[in-house]
Amino acid sequence: MNGNNRSNIKPGVHVKVVQKKDQLSGKLSEGIVKDVLTKSPTHPHGIKVRLQSGIVGRVKEIMDA
Repeated sequence: MNGNNRSNIKPGVHVKVVQKKDQLSGKLSEGIVKDVLTKSPTHPHGIKVRLQSGIVGRVKEIMDA
């Protein structure tokens, strides 16, 4: 499942995100969603979240839903 729809992403969900600094390389970071930062229902580049580890990035893949 991709991370473009806000309705798919809730706190506690395991996701892979791309951080701003890693956008060119495409390196993904993995973690548990703490906060959903994007307010709109969809975003073409992925919904922005903060992980429990403090990493902020856009969701590219939802591991469990």
